[in-house]
Amino acid sequence: MAAEATSRTLRPLTTLIPANRHGVRFSRHLVAGSLALFGPALCGSRVVRVARPVTSGPTPRGEWVRGPGAEREDGVVLYVHGSAYTICSARTHRGITTRLSAKTGLPVFACDYRLAPSHRFPAAADDVRAAYDWLIGEGHEPERIVLAGDSAGGHLAVDLALELIREGRTPPAALVAFSPVLDLTMSLAAARERMRPDPMISAARAARLLDLYIAGHSPATPRLRFSFDGADRFPPTLVQAGAREMLAADAIELARGLESAGASCRLEVWPDQMHVFQALSRVVPEADRALDVAAGFIDEQLEVQRRRAALTLVPPAKEA
Repeated sequence: MAAEATSRTLRPLTTLIPANRHGVRFSRHLVAGSLALFGPALCGSRVVRVARPVTSGPTPRGEWVRGPGAEREDGVVLYVHGSAYTICSARTHRGITTRLSAKTGLPVFACDYRLAPSHRFPAAADDVRAAYDWLIGEGHEPERIVLAGDSAGGHLAVDLALELIREGRTPPAALVAFSPVLDLTMSLAAARERMRPDPMISAARAARLLDLYIAGHSPATPRLRFSFDGADRFPPTLVQAGAREMLAADAIELARGLESAGASCRLEVWPDQMHVFQALSRVVPEADRALDVAAGFIDEQLEVQRRRAALTLVPPAKEA
């Protein structure tokens, strides 16, 4: 089992890596190599890098990803990678993005946001917003955009949706979150960890990495700690987490917050799975099945939006 192997290898190693620039640099190489080995991009995928200058604000950066056979043009997935705002990139997550594209037939724009410790809050959130606004400017309607992200990327995706709702703008069609972070103090995770250690990393270690991004700001700062008051317009959401990971507690609390606000949220806690198991397609059979579920959810929500749009175009019946 991948979770057991990880608990014997990766978790002991993470305790030895310092939470500083040197440790972050080492972690980036370690994680990139691991994902390339255990969750590589699908063969036959097409990747096009994007870095567009804008007149003001952050430059949208990332890459367009099309998996094999992905030829649809009626929607787009905006994917936000995770790893504590410090470690990963659009490139490291091609295992997920190429598969999500192939399974939905849709193009995926994988956002490359600025990483800590060089760039602090709200740099990552600003970059995700810049990517979304750029997609809108390119002609993609909100009703045809799906937000997706894992870990810290899930936090950034939720933040973007909430910001759009606060501004009175039309929210995206749907949101998919894989093992999302919700509580940046890691208190929820620590409580769950006391019942069963996470195979990958400790809550204390994860909190030190998150501090590299939020340093100088209280975790209670708006956009870091979410309020779902008035979030009944939040897009339909699918949340997946592994039962073996400490962030299952965050996933459960996110679903509870959305449902309490009147939003639609589907929560799946997959037995025996660890953090972002969807990225480990070569060693975790459930990874492919979980992405099948996510792709089906995306298709379903885009179809709901298509039917809704079609109804608004039907002229009212004339009275006899």
